[in-house]
Amino acid sequence: MKSFLKFLPAATLAAGLALAAVPAVAQQAQKAPAAPAQPKASPAAVAAAREILQIKNASGMYAGAVPGLVEKTKNALIQQNLNYQKDLNEVAPIVAQQLNGRQSEIGEGMAQIYASEFTEQELKDLVTFYKSPLGKKLIDAEPRAIGLSMNFMNSWAQTFSETVMGAFRAEMRKRGKDI
Repeated sequence: MKSFLKFLPAATLAAGLALAAVPAVAQQAQKAPAAPAQPKASPAAVAAAREILQIKNASGMYAGAVPGLVEKTKNALIQQNLNYQKDLNEVAPIVAQQLNGRQSEIGEGMAQIYASEFTEQELKDLVTFYKSPLGKKLIDAEPRAIGLSMNFMNSWAQTFSETVMGAFRAEMRKRGKDI
């Protein structure tokens, strides 16, 4: 379960990035608007943010982003150009190799965002916290707690949907309509 939960954020990120790339492939002529600029943070704040992300192993979330996007883009191009399937399959590893390492841009962007959302002192305090026994426990236990919480929410929703269905049926019976 833990290995699945560690993979889940990476898979989610890769899927989100891949879904964002597919329209870009389909609309190559259009240029995407630039992301809103983040306020400039101090180098010390950015360094602390990087340390937090390293402690939390955030790179695991996006480690497969480049190969995932290359694969998704290749598949989208194959769907649009079936006669180039062999070539696209041969080109994909070349493109992946050329772009290898670019996922670090995600980490740098995340550090900039953290540094713009928290003060330098808050970031330093967070580093101290994550290095504490409780912080380490949070890092270790949080994926399991989130997974168990998601399971609970899904179970609750399934049970509650039966309650909602019962309420609908009761109200419809009052109108003389049996559903």
